[in-house]
Amino acid sequence: MQKIFTLCLAIGVLQAGYSQENNDQKGKSTSFYQDVTTTNLPYEDLQQLSMDAAIADLDGDGDLDILIANEHRPNILLINDGKGKFTNESASRIPQVNHDSEDIGIADFDLDGDPDIIVVSEDDKTNELYLNNGDGTFTDAGSRIPVTGTSNSVVVYDINNDGAPDILIGNNGQNNILINDGKGHFKDETIQRFGEFTDVTQDLTLGDIDGDGDQDILVANEDANRILINDGKGFFKDQSSDRLVYRTTPEETREVDVADIDGDGDLDILYGNVQAFVPNAQRQNRLLLNDGKGFFSDITDTNLPKDDNRCFGVAFLDIDNDGDVDIMTGNTNGARFGGITPFSVYLNDGKGKFTEGTDSIMPDSIGGRGFDIDFIDLNGDGIKDLFLSNRGSQDFLLFGKKQ
Repeated sequence: MQKIFTLCLAIGVLQAGYSQENNDQKGKSTSFYQDVTTTNLPYEDLQQLSMDAAIADLDGDGDLDILIANEHRPNILLINDGKGKFTNESASRIPQVNHDSEDIGIADFDLDGDPDIIVVSEDDKTNELYLNNGDGTFTDAGSRIPVTGTSNSVVVYDINNDGAPDILIGNNGQNNILINDGKGHFKDETIQRFGEFTDVTQDLTLGDIDGDGDQDILVANEDANRILINDGKGFFKDQSSDRLVYRTTPEETREVDVADIDGDGDLDILYGNVQAFVPNAQRQNRLLLNDGKGFFSDITDTNLPKDDNRCFGVAFLDIDNDGDVDIMTGNTNGARFGGITPFSVYLNDGKGKFTEGTDSIMPDSIGGRGFDIDFIDLNGDGIKDLFLSNRGSQDFLLFGKKQ
């Protein structure tokens, strides 16, 4: 994220975050979720600048751990005890260096059987590659990444179908494709696979938009968004103007997600929008419906509640466990991106029409500066939980309840 307030201001407002504003609401719950932040997270360590979280079994013990991209500070690695209680073991497991960390990808890049990590950075243009030593400790291998850039997003995916995960990076400038040699060394094949184009990209998301069995790329920008269609061999063509509906007014998209919202077997699109760096951009999120062939119509006005949030995080997820995908958004509405803002929940009627459902789903203790939403079973009870990343306020852990 571009910086429009100083780090010292951001750090200063931390003390006005969870501990002062929400600590009197410890353990609040609804019939769906229990806030276990103060009991199960090292919460005093997590009132920082969380931009993204990635969840995987990083230490090989069979449960899921959490890695947090921590802006301008060392990244944070939380180790799970198997029951959803986390310990901060960052100092002993991952290099502790200050970067402008923005987004995380996890995959077995060197094909040795354990998960490795890439973290992309914005202002200092340093992409971090960490290889797993086999025990959940990590060694810096950043020299294997052959590109630098003002980076905000990373996706890992086997682009050329050779069995080794490759890397896509979204930049302010030319986005990148890096091809893995199978041993965790990467070659820049950007121009031949993407072509040349310049964007201010905030997010990349994969999805089989046209239903042909391969992964296409959705590019969320501070200017016109894109759809890049895969030819099946990992070469991409920009077909945005044919497939997307654009607003006549400016749109500044922070995140994009895809899911089948209406149960017809194809992927629809949600754009999470902000007004931060693009003058007169409309904050209203947008919902686009797939015709089954990867061409989209805008159903925002009829199917999505109106909002005026700065939405920095969006996720499709079945948050009420009724079998269809709902929407959750992380919002940051205060002046200069300060203040505490609630997360929002929109419930699906099963046919792709969404209604406001925040109060019925979320404990009233949950608010912050929402930047990332993870929905996965963290305590091993078979029910999905929520880990919510907040930039400059408290991160949250909510356990799902059996319905």
